[in-house]
Amino acid sequence: MNRRALVTGAAGGLAAGIAPALARDGFESIAITYRSTPPDATLAAINAAGVSAAAAQIDFLGDSAAVETALANVVAQHGPFDTLVHTVGPLVVKRFERATLRDYREIFEGNVRSAVLAARATLPAMRAAGFGRIVFFGMVGSSETRPFRGFTLYQAAKSALVAFARCLALEEAGHGITVNVVNPAILDNKDLSLEEAQRISDTRFPVGRPATAHDVAEAVKFFAREESGFITGQALSVSGGWML
Repeated sequence: MNRRALVTGAAGGLAAGIAPALARDGFESIAITYRSTPPDATLAAINAAGVSAAAAQIDFLGDSAAVETALANVVAQHGPFDTLVHTVGPLVVKRFERATLRDYREIFEGNVRSAVLAARATLPAMRAAGFGRIVFFGMVGSSETRPFRGFTLYQAAKSALVAFARCLALEEAGHGITVNVVNPAILDNKDLSLEEAQRISDTRFPVGRPATAHDVAEAVKFFAREESGFITGQALSVSGGWML
């Protein structure tokens, strides 16, 4: 199978490491989206794995029709995609008494609406092929609606995203499509390598070291593999035991 993936928001942050990781895991081509950060470094990392790469500028906080058109263009030019890894989701840490309706719109449109639009754009081809992998990003505690101060709206949005993913998993299972969620731990340094992390003591995590983008990428790769077709509707916490 010639695997093709769309990884949103992959010009920087966690997704900048996930896209090349998928490239090294047997994908034939990777397309990424970006908002403002130049995507050149991520594209170069994908190409270094011997995989073709493409980038499209999409502002998921923009008008819904504009986002839909941009996604349709990506699918038409670089798809069809059998895998969607949707990492877009603005983080706003603010207590509810200080939050505004603008914060509410940004958080829910950026985290929930963006996932809905990305799924709508990529699912038709997956259904037609009888195969698909979708991975969304929540946050630690979002699958249990565990509360944290300052995360009133953000945690609500991420929990809504988990509910969307699980319902979608039920509806699409008969088409050979799995839908799962990765809940990453706090990453103080998204550029920290696994080798560097193993030399650092971090008592916040029972495993004794800080989290890395590599740890999160391994979870995404697991869900994205063809062999993982019996695993769907799951929310996997990548937290080094912190959630225990």
